[in-house]
Amino acid sequence: MYFRMTLEDKVRVPPDRLGEDLEIVVMDELQKQLEGSIDKDIGIFIAVTEIKEIGEGDIIPSDGAVYYSVIFDSVVMRLSMQEIIEGEVVETTSFGAFVSLGPIDAMLHVSQISDEYINYDEKNGRLVCQESRRQIAVGDGLRARVVSLSLSERDPRESKIGLTMRQAGLGTEAWLKEEVEGEIADGSSQ
Repeated sequence: MYFRMTLEDKVRVPPDRLGEDLEIVVMDELQKQLEGSIDKDIGIFIAVTEIKEIGEGDIIPSDGAVYYSVIFDSVVMRLSMQEIIEGEVVETTSFGAFVSLGPIDAMLHVSQISDEYINYDEKNGRLVCQESRRQIAVGDGLRARVVSLSLSERDPRESKIGLTMRQAGLGTEAWLKEEVEGEIADGSSQ
């Protein structure tokens, strides 16, 4: 899910910042350029953590900036299909729950929560399983599986990540705790 990567890129240092400490300027520009962006081959950039090397600068005619080749460390989030993730519910709606995975939100559709019929309790802002009365509310931690993944490099907010909890070992923290306690009780009664 999270990876530390050493990458190389070109960084434009604007003319008004040429008198400043080069490493600080390069770090600022890399952070502005990359953090929060998506590259389908690399992943979602979380943070640029360290500048390893700054190469010689290139000047392009008609642009007062200097372009430097830079080798740097970064932390990226890379999601893959069928990966099991943990997140926190940040919003519930009549059609499902939005789950924060850190830098990006995913969608847990009501059809992917349980085999049971799901009711939306609008007054209390939670999703309720009709038979078991299990609930999902804002702030709940959960474990789910990635079942659809469409990342947009141009507009990261348009990215779509679909989740499911309709398999064993998946659910909210409370559901998983209930299952473990049930297994312990079943095991001790035999």
